[in-house]
Amino acid sequence: MVARRYHIRVESITLFVFGGLAKIEREAGKAAQDFNIAIAGPLSSLFLAGCFWLVAHFSPANSMLAAASKWLWEINLTLALFNLLPGFPLDGGRILRGISWGITQDFTRATRIASSSGKFLAYILIFIGIWLALNGNWVGGLWIAFIGWFLLSAAQESYAQVAIHDTLTGVRAGDIMTSDVPTVPRDISLEEYVHEVLRTGRRCHVVTAGGNPVGLITLHGVRSVPHDTWGNTSIQAVMLPLDRIHSASPSEPVIGVLDRMQKEDVNQMPVASEGHIVGMITRDTILRFLQTRLQLGRFAEH
Repeated sequence: MVARRYHIRVESITLFVFGGLAKIEREAGKAAQDFNIAIAGPLSSLFLAGCFWLVAHFSPANSMLAAASKWLWEINLTLALFNLLPGFPLDGGRILRGISWGITQDFTRATRIASSSGKFLAYILIFIGIWLALNGNWVGGLWIAFIGWFLLSAAQESYAQVAIHDTLTGVRAGDIMTSDVPTVPRDISLEEYVHEVLRTGRRCHVVTAGGNPVGLITLHGVRSVPHDTWGNTSIQAVMLPLDRIHSASPSEPVIGVLDRMQKEDVNQMPVASEGHIVGMITRDTILRFLQTRLQLGRFAEH
């Protein structure tokens, strides 16, 4: 609700044993917004804990309602306190990021601080879990170590996503697209097309008719047809028609193109300008660009 108040759409909420992690379409634009979105979860748990405590306090002693309410206020209080730990991407880590962002005025640096805090907390949980397991509490120890491992992975992944976004900021599709767009005529068979893929290593081609583009063919489309019919099936039967192709414009930010690729589950996307396909951008292209940028960044630091 707080994210929607700032016009940030929540795509999904994944529930874990220690609470839920919301997947939002974009990060908050200001430190105060980031702080408010993060603190809403723990405050909600504390509010529920207070409500259930009142129910338990004023319910008849030893009743089912009193017992259930007692469990619920204790669970919600524990959940709130756990999520307030300063470990990114827990709410406490995001609160720490909001505070750090407000002080430093640097989102990437604030994320690095919160991520480092999250990894430190994760290592502590792993150490405590291993220590408990070695001292006889195998179930509790391994469970705490597992939570620490999960938080460690989540902290590393969350910072990596921010680093990728920061690296791709300001880069347009036209800057890194491949201008050499491979084409194949629409009347060749799927078997002939597979031989072309094996020969060139290109897994996506623009289908043409009379020199004009009419669709797009990929290996994914070929796999949807039984192998024994490849020789008698033309690529026109399985190509994606031109009016159904999701394309990018040369001026579109690469980070937006990557987001669309992930949502549409595609590995490549044509780049079109004024109705003509002028290039192709793939996940491999973006990955190589990221690797180059990150390597150059490390060299610059040294």
